[in-house]
Amino acid sequence: MSSLFDLTGRVAMVSGSASGMGKAMSLALAEHGADLMLLDINEVGVQSTAASIRGMGRKAIAVTCDVSRPDSIRATFATLDKEFGRIDFLGNVAGEGCLGKPEEISLDDVEKTWRNLVYGRFCMCQEAGRRMIAQRRGSIVNIGSLASITALGRSHIAYSMAMGAVVQMTRELSTEWSALGVRVNAILPAQVLNPGLEKRIEADPALQDRFLQGIPAGRLGHPDDIRGLAVLLASDASSWITGALIPMDGGNLAMNGGGTRRYVDPASST
Repeated sequence: MSSLFDLTGRVAMVSGSASGMGKAMSLALAEHGADLMLLDINEVGVQSTAASIRGMGRKAIAVTCDVSRPDSIRATFATLDKEFGRIDFLGNVAGEGCLGKPEEISLDDVEKTWRNLVYGRFCMCQEAGRRMIAQRRGSIVNIGSLASITALGRSHIAYSMAMGAVVQMTRELSTEWSALGVRVNAILPAQVLNPGLEKRIEADPALQDRFLQGIPAGRLGHPDDIRGLAVLLASDASSWITGALIPMDGGNLAMNGGGTRRYVDPASST
């Protein structure tokens, strides 16, 4: 393994690590040598991820944490201090949004979305940032969305507003903290197949084809697509990358709204 990507001796914390991109990120970091503090509201799932990481010979501590509650986050960091005494990487993955038409969505749902995606993410960044500044070293990755820089429609108003705040939070923190040794970047996925999206496609089978029309790569994202990016941004290979907004979207952002992706028959070998 190239030393640029070696995470041996590093401690990473990943929220949302019971499933989806959070789990994929956690496993990738462990494969490259990191020990892990794993957070999720799903106790069974997060314990399963921890067991997989221990099977690699790495240390993994799993805790149940609600990222919309600062008291839950701070208790988790207290456990981190006791178990590891440091943090080198934070993966801010957890947090769901509520859908609703702009003229109909309740303010309670807007606030719930904000607490999950903005309030909680900032509290995570603040707690990790304090520790990283003290050790003059660290990397934070916020999971955003293409909805943070483009409009999705389809009742995403609360989600898109929150993700826009995540992007600006990333830019501000990178500006404030980079000279102190702390890098802050964001990954902006397009549609990635997770349990929530799978349920939406099951309820509306036409949804998948609608998404694919705007993805030149011709497939939806998979949680494993985040693995390489996560290792890169956690490692010394990205030591001069901060404040970046990195699309993970199969070419979706590059494609003009009136563009047409090239269709390739999956059954074809050419």
